[in-house]
Amino acid sequence: MLAIFDKTVAKCPEALQSPLSGSNSALKDGFLAKHFGSVHSGSVTVNLGSAGVIAYSLDKQNPLLPRTLRDRGPYPADQVVRDIQGKYAFILYDSTSNATFIAADADGSVPFFWGADSEENLVLSDDVQILQQACGKSFAPFPKGCFCTTTGGLRSFEHPLNELKPVPRVDSSGQICGATFKVDAETKKEGGMPRVGSAYDWSSSY
Repeated sequence: MLAIFDKTVAKCPEALQSPLSGSNSALKDGFLAKHFGSVHSGSVTVNLGSAGVIAYSLDKQNPLLPRTLRDRGPYPADQVVRDIQGKYAFILYDSTSNATFIAADADGSVPFFWGADSEENLVLSDDVQILQQACGKSFAPFPKGCFCTTTGGLRSFEHPLNELKPVPRVDSSGQICGATFKVDAETKKEGGMPRVGSAYDWSSSY
């Protein structure tokens, strides 16, 4: 899978952006989506307009098939994601609110990477070689046990009250290659995670 979101829709963490990244524009002329299609025969690309683009391969499960997430109100988003069973990494885009919701399981069971292209757009894929075509060295594995939203940024669903601290990654040549994010046990977020009704719009708070 591949998703590219304009920086106005999903802000890329500054820590992912390496000083000598060698990155390119993922959205310009459909560059990265076309490359994804050339590598994955029969893939499908969904144009999100100014918000970006999503592509997926037909040789894997179709992410656009209907799915039902059982009503978990009045619980907050972090608890809903934490209660999901199994191995997963997913990307949700709401065209109505122009918002994203991205998450990966607590064990990092599914290969899932994110990075920044030359225009600071957010790029996500389960294929690290595809992602590197646009992000160069400005990428890292998506933090396990975390979710990221348009309005709330990156958060840990296992430790929702703690801040996340970026830790620079260094490759075999000694160059900075994005960053990993670790739970900072000593730093708490201001306020708690509110309980909300089942009709609550998560994208407005998370």
